[in-house]
Amino acid sequence: MKILHNDGHVGECPEGEELHVIRHSAAHILAQAIKRLYPEADFAYGPATDNGFYYDVDLPEGVRISEDDFPAIEGEMRRICKENLRFETYELPREEAIAHMAERGEKYKVEHIGDLAEDARITFYRQGEYVDMCVGPHLMYTKGLKAFKLTGVSGAYWKNDAHNKMLTRINGIAFASKADLDAHLALLEEAKKRDHRRIGQEMELFMMADEGPGFPFWLPNGMRLKNALMDYWHEMQDAYGYEEVQTPVILSRKLWETSGHWDHYKENMYTTLIDEEDYAVKPMNCPGACLIYKSRPRSYRDLPLKLAEAGLDHRHELRGALHGLFRVRSFTQDDAHLYVRPDQITEQVTDTTHLITAYYEQFGFPYHVELSTRPEDSMGSEEDWALAEEGLREALDTMGVDYIVNEGDGAFYGPKIDFHLKDCLGRTWQCGTIQLDFQLPQNFELEYTGADGEKHRPIMVHRAGFGSFERFIGMLTEQYAGKFPTWLSPCQVKVLPVSEKTRSYAREVGAALRAAGIRVKVDERDEKIGYKIREARAVDRVPYMLILGERESEAGTISVRDRSNETHPSTLDEFIASVREEIAERRG
Repeated sequence: MKILHNDGHVGECPEGEELHVIRHSAAHILAQAIKRLYPEADFAYGPATDNGFYYDVDLPEGVRISEDDFPAIEGEMRRICKENLRFETYELPREEAIAHMAERGEKYKVEHIGDLAEDARITFYRQGEYVDMCVGPHLMYTKGLKAFKLTGVSGAYWKNDAHNKMLTRINGIAFASKADLDAHLALLEEAKKRDHRRIGQEMELFMMADEGPGFPFWLPNGMRLKNALMDYWHEMQDAYGYEEVQTPVILSRKLWETSGHWDHYKENMYTTLIDEEDYAVKPMNCPGACLIYKSRPRSYRDLPLKLAEAGLDHRHELRGALHGLFRVRSFTQDDAHLYVRPDQITEQVTDTTHLITAYYEQFGFPYHVELSTRPEDSMGSEEDWALAEEGLREALDTMGVDYIVNEGDGAFYGPKIDFHLKDCLGRTWQCGTIQLDFQLPQNFELEYTGADGEKHRPIMVHRAGFGSFERFIGMLTEQYAGKFPTWLSPCQVKVLPVSEKTRSYAREVGAALRAAGIRVKVDERDEKIGYKIREARAVDRVPYMLILGERESEAGTISVRDRSNETHPSTLDEFIASVREEIAERRG
């Protein structure tokens, strides 16, 4: 595929860059279409992204664009493609570029040029009557855009700053062929069916309220699910030798000044005044863990000290960025902090990696691993960094884990290993992390007495596996489409009496299941059995239904229907034993 670079030369598109060029060109064609339909519109940013493209638009007062307007906009885009307009590029000096955009009424482009360095190259692309400031590259002609669709509209602040004006962001997707577009649209339809927000509402797992945007309300079914996941987490912490702690949700400004958060993270923190002193709601758990470490003298024999915490954290997120359980302001982090000697790094990283990968294997998530090394703006000695990076490499190599090295992409306080999960829709999520930290032990003056009798500074390891219970539950909801394995299901068995005559027997069966530790609901409503079955399968998504008619009631048996929609007779004792074994083994 031939493309036009901003220096005017035409070349072949580098392998793997085709979609980016197509989507970048689609953003320009979208803007041209909007300008034709809404001549007073002003344009901000319009990039290609990993998932498609968008353009942020400032519309005239009283004008709104909704998804109802997409057919008209898409129709204009198709007309522009049929016109086969040639993309042309040119460059202007800074002052001429500002005047050029000002003359066209592009106030946001003028401001953007003003933000650029004095010696920046300012290049433009033109197709027909439309001109945009851009670094390219682009297609040669508008007819090169073969397959596209607008996918959504939302709000976006200019420069992502809440103090600036809210603009209208129009999102779209584009592909090289209609077949690729159709395949992607089919995937989007599947994603809608699996959307954890929709399923969460249907299954009554959680809710959001205007009185607390970004703060999830866990409903009874959701708490059953969350508690089952937390029970698994507690067992895994115990199996891997962690000690559980809990730190306060609100701590004084002095702590956050020591940790560095007050200076570098305050805008993301919620603050309050207590006894006329500044306090903050914790956005993370590590400073509190440091206070626990420092609460008494430590010896080299005490290390590694492994402190796990399911800590409730709060971070301020822009309202427009909130998204179900995936992006919230209040979340429970499956956190842990390990304090280790330098000679323990490899062993403890290996052990921690085993724990995190065990999580993902339990739920069937494929994953890949990335190792990020020392950035330019790091703290700590070269010797410390070399030792830490070698410890991480050695742990991964010893385990035979394939990994990608991200040179210079570590945190300023230490190198890290990140675990990226792929879900059933092909999306990638960064969940697990193992981070080595030299900064906080120094800030909090953490020490241990070594075998030599001298004081030494421990290395702090930050570790999370799920990322947060909220996000992970959102992922699991979409991974399973709400059909959770039996051990996780909010309702594991639903008992469905066929008629009023069998309700008494249904209550007895329900009581026996409950006594056996199985989560059960008895549906005694005056509804037809077919309706009850459909609801249990499609809404509650229960693993098992027990359909009890007069024959089962008289014989003291049960009729079991599982997710394969097959029904078979059983005794209650056999069924209880089977389900309890399935739950105990956490199958699925």
